[in-house]
Amino acid sequence: MNKYVLGIDGMGCGACEAHVKDIIRKNFSYKAIKASHIKNQLIVFTESNLGENDFRMVLDPTGYRVTSFERLPAIHKWYGWR
Repeated sequence: MNKYVLGIDGMGCGACEAHVKDIIRKNFSYKAIKASHIKNQLIVFTESNLGENDFRMVLDPTGYRVTSFERLPAIHKWYGWR
């Protein structure tokens, strides 16, 4: 399982968070998605091996820009993915 932590520029409200999560849902298989316009951050938990360009290809055309990318191993806790 992989945890992708992305910096996202262009999210200004809760509706933007929902839009970004919808874009990810429509384009990738996932276990969990978290978005924060306060932190300008998107976290995606998935079994897929994705690269920064995979996220850029689906987010850039919608006006959201990937500013940072980090792939980490995901850890499953009793209360969810971390």
